[in-house]
Amino acid sequence: MSVDALIQFFETLSPDTATRIPDFYSADARFRDPFNDVRGTAAIQRVFTQMFTRLSEPRFVVGERVVDAGGAALVWDFHFGVRVWGTVRTQVIHGVSHLRFAADGKVACHRDYWDSGEELYMKLPVLGLLLRALRDRLAA
Repeated sequence: MSVDALIQFFETLSPDTATRIPDFYSADARFRDPFNDVRGTAAIQRVFTQMFTRLSEPRFVVGERVVDAGGAALVWDFHFGVRVWGTVRTQVIHGVSHLRFAADGKVACHRDYWDSGEELYMKLPVLGLLLRALRDRLAA
């Protein structure tokens, strides 16, 4: 499997294509992000499928990649809409996926790194106000 094919998969991910997780991930692969830590293709598929039930029009755009024989780092923007008080607000989270490949070329370990405080919590109306005030107070 090529990194190009994996990027294409991520960028065109949908509820229907999430069923292809076993084509790209080892049976016992691990996926970890700030909210999930799961193992196995069925659990990974659930994480991606639930994304479509909780968010409006989620999609990944991979902007950079660093690849070597054992893995890759993908720099991405995650675009989605979230319903806030009856309206959908578009959001973007910037992050990086660190992927390690198994001997067969499939993903054995997928770890997403992104700042949930800055990228998510700071954008919430009340909590964001409190966190921004705390950040400003602690800043040099």
